[in-house]
Amino acid sequence: MDRLDAMQVLLAVVDEGSLSAGSRKLRAPLPSVSRKVAELERHLGTRLLIRTSRNIQLTDAGRDYVEAARQIVAQIKEAEQRASGEYEVPRGELRITVTTAFGQSVALPIAYEFLREHPEITLNVRSTNRLVDLTEEHVDVGIRIGQLTDSSLIAVKVGDIRILTVASPEYLERKGRPKSPDELTNHDGIQFGNLARAWTFPNDEVVRQTNVRFRADDATAAYEAAVQGLGIARVPNFMITKEIRSGALVEILEDYAAQPSPVHLIYVRQGLLPLKVRAFLDWMTPRLRQALKDCEKVGC
Repeated sequence: MDRLDAMQVLLAVVDEGSLSAGSRKLRAPLPSVSRKVAELERHLGTRLLIRTSRNIQLTDAGRDYVEAARQIVAQIKEAEQRASGEYEVPRGELRITVTTAFGQSVALPIAYEFLREHPEITLNVRSTNRLVDLTEEHVDVGIRIGQLTDSSLIAVKVGDIRILTVASPEYLERKGRPKSPDELTNHDGIQFGNLARAWTFPNDEVVRQTNVRFRADDATAAYEAAVQGLGIARVPNFMITKEIRSGALVEILEDYAAQPSPVHLIYVRQGLLPLKVRAFLDWMTPRLRQALKDCEKVGC
């Protein structure tokens, strides 16, 4: 039995939550994955997994073994990186995660330039609005919006974003410009994602919209609906730089603007940082800071 291979199979099964999901991740037949886990358990003389019809659970021995296996696999990976020169020249696969909207509007255009300047690095981008655990999901760098809660991560602040309340000039001319949040109940609303139904303003003032003209899953559709004059929307400032500059959208209720949310580059504490990670951080940090400053300069 190849114990290193068996460890990697076990980790894939645990990370994905089931034997079948682990086999898909590894692109290996399910019977082969199941056999390797069983062989490892026989070799150790103990059960590592409790298998159910829908998922798997670790035994106490399994938790201890998985923790040790992660360390072993990580040490071998680091040794391979050293041997291949990842600590001498920026090269190899770099895994990052970023929210979908911020990635498309701000971060990824900068990352494309990074790739052009570093031909030996490949980029694996996970665009998602869920919170990604960098350690558990083996991600090198995250770009995160909002307050950070995990003190085990190293964070570099690159700026702030704001949520703006906006409408088109045509809509404001037709419906009037609200002067306070409580007047929003008399206006047409545009909602998306988590910014739905009830809008919270400073001093915890909550406004529940009664006339929602347009509802979407993403901010892009929301601000496009606002540009079309369908109502009032709340949208992240980085998405509507051009619309604010051109006058297609106008910020309203400026005196009731929410507090800015910080934007950080985050990565896991580790010993020697691979050059591909250091090169990415050094490239993105000043450019993200400038991009967020530029957004503020045009009044968005």
